[in-house]
Amino acid sequence: MLTLSACGEKEVILPGERETIRPGVQDGPLTPKPDEIDNVSRAISVPGQVGNASWQQAIGTQSNRVSNARLRVAPQPVWSTSIGSGDGRRVRITADPVVAGGLIYTLDSGALVSGVTPSGQVAWQTDLIPATDKEEQGTGGGIAYDNGTLYVSSGYGRLTALDAKTGAIRWQQKLGATGSGTPLVDGGLIYLVAGDDTGMAIRTSDGRIAWEIKAVPSVANVLGAPAPVIAGPYVVFGFGSGELIAAFRKGGTQRWSATVAGKRIGSASSRIGDITGSPVVSGSTLYAGNRSGRTAAIDINSGAVRWTARQGAMSPVWPVGGSVFAVTDLNQLARLDANSGDTIWVRDLPANVKERPKKRGPVYGNYGPVLAGGRLVVASGDGFLRFYAPDNGALVATVPIEGGATTGPVVAGNTLYVVSADGKLHAFR
Repeated sequence: MLTLSACGEKEVILPGERETIRPGVQDGPLTPKPDEIDNVSRAISVPGQVGNASWQQAIGTQSNRVSNARLRVAPQPVWSTSIGSGDGRRVRITADPVVAGGLIYTLDSGALVSGVTPSGQVAWQTDLIPATDKEEQGTGGGIAYDNGTLYVSSGYGRLTALDAKTGAIRWQQKLGATGSGTPLVDGGLIYLVAGDDTGMAIRTSDGRIAWEIKAVPSVANVLGAPAPVIAGPYVVFGFGSGELIAAFRKGGTQRWSATVAGKRIGSASSRIGDITGSPVVSGSTLYAGNRSGRTAAIDINSGAVRWTARQGAMSPVWPVGGSVFAVTDLNQLARLDANSGDTIWVRDLPANVKERPKKRGPVYGNYGPVLAGGRLVVASGDGFLRFYAPDNGALVATVPIEGGATTGPVVAGNTLYVVSADGKLHAFR
């Protein structure tokens, strides 16, 4: 019989400082070393403030984006009202509010749609949970307004057209997959991503599917597919695989495809290549980012990648004045050069929920940015709106949000609207 005497020996621990073998990973929050980015102040020319009355759709399509909505520097809370269920362990609110036709429209973490007056009164509510399903069997979705009709996608796999004044259902279309993506309405068609790998065009008149296009399937996705965008004669879809596909709007024939490629080495989230920074068009360039640590600028005519920045984007970027502003995968607000993708400055945003976590734990969500009142606005899950100067990133104002933000901010009628994690719509003016 053999004996294994070595098994009982005491392990020898070598002295000295421990260094990570994975570049980009540190013991603290995922932030670049100070010498990696030279934060500089650079003059920027932003458009004058616009007194817009509506915010009807996602900002990715240039004609839907208000260049610089009128808003005071530090707007004050004027009211809040419940719009249904908030975030939970299995459900999330993913739809930014939209404003049009004298109402503010919201979608809760289930499938309850609300129309709210500018004074905070709920004008109507419509529950879109199918009779054959139960609460929390589906979550997520998006909303878009066009010509008196509200189009709502939901995690229950349906696209619904509602009368925007009354909430009455006009038609519904089964998608054959989850409908957590945000729809885009243009030229009699509704474009959306279903199930993170199918781009669809649906007729506004009757809800029938006009055409669809497939992407490479992916299982590593985040909840809520990006809103498609109009780019010249094309509609561009972003998918869970990190792929972008441009198709002719009317027939659906593919024109080009591109990928937001690359990842942040050493980060577990870099395995998720989903397009989290929904496509945004500015001139002849489309910007899109992922949560893997990359944002790309793409020529809308050819699909050629002009540059790729080593900054991910967790929500749609905001291009203005020769710069691109983004909430990054490192929980930072970053300003990039629109011509090169070089980082001009970064500012830390709320990150870990626990001050000094012993291991990876929950982090706060940060939503935006949008340019309003000449300032960059970011809504955060830690319970604050933050306003930054676009030239140097200086924090110029903070305003508390009870419950913490769970959607991006929208601005219309000199008022900022945002939904909190406890299911309330907040107005700041």
